[in-house]
Amino acid sequence: MTTDSQSESYRESGVDITAGYKAVELMKSHVQRTMIAGVRSDLGGFGGLFELDVKKTPHPLLVCGTDGVGTKLKLAFLLDKHDTVGIDCVAMCVNDVICCGAEPQIFLDYIALGKNIPTKVESIVKGVAEGCVQAGCALIGGETAEMPGFYPIDEYDLAGFTVGVVDKTKVFDNTNVRIGDQLLALPSSGVHSNGFSLVRKVFALEADPSILHTYFDTLENTLGETLLTPTKIYVKEVLDLAQKTTIKAAAHITGGGFYENIPRCLPPHVSVQIKQSEVRVLPIFDLIQERGNIPLRDMYNTFNMGVGMVLFLSAEDAQIALSEIEGSYILGSVIEGEGSVVLV
Repeated sequence: MTTDSQSESYRESGVDITAGYKAVELMKSHVQRTMIAGVRSDLGGFGGLFELDVKKTPHPLLVCGTDGVGTKLKLAFLLDKHDTVGIDCVAMCVNDVICCGAEPQIFLDYIALGKNIPTKVESIVKGVAEGCVQAGCALIGGETAEMPGFYPIDEYDLAGFTVGVVDKTKVFDNTNVRIGDQLLALPSSGVHSNGFSLVRKVFALEADPSILHTYFDTLENTLGETLLTPTKIYVKEVLDLAQKTTIKAAAHITGGGFYENIPRCLPPHVSVQIKQSEVRVLPIFDLIQERGNIPLRDMYNTFNMGVGMVLFLSAEDAQIALSEIEGSYILGSVIEGEGSVVLV
């Protein structure tokens, strides 16, 4: 795309539209990595076009999801590292739609910032593209909005939107969850993208961000590197497992932790029992709990504690899953109850 569009008056107000054009040029190679069959448009149009393969999915249901990265972005600002938060943005969206059994097809991002620095925007979009590659979906469009006076000059917000597709005969159906079914834990990569308001308070990052460069005995990397580790994307392993077993339900463990997300999978008159001793808690959560003196229930009601996704399967299918998904383990089981999480 070529254009002679420019406005000195707009630039003087704080918006440089030519910087936007430069950012688009820089991000094109990253976006190209995400192109999959079905994409019918190029970057830069008013809308992204995608053709659904109805031969592959004869009775398609579209499953949509949207989310952002939250205050984890504050760490990206403090560390001046912007190439991984895009993965978080994609993960928070696609990990939701796969809880219905849907395969993500397309993704769009929205970046709002105080000042458009093309190389920074490129870095953000590089992460978004990497997340799309991991999820197997196409980045077919987005928006970069320069908003001086609304955002600080060195800050931005990042949100995304995805559309997935699942055949209506293959939707994960939690009405089939039965007493005795097993909960399969898929390990998280870390804190993922929720609970960072509490994390920032625990480590007093506003007062002294230098702690992000500290090495703690229990962590392999600095605190900042550990916290900024991008959210794991579970799309391919969940959809692969769905070809070999019957996944009855899936819970993406985000804000609200175990106590909010797992009950969303439960039909009436059942609960789940989880043995605390079975949860493979990551060291970062022990550190957060210790430094913040946080009650155990609050930890499980805020963070993923090392479990990013929970799948509900029959006991037989759970054994198959253990051999299919590296690092997975049995977290608990379905018991009689009224839709609660019983942590023992």
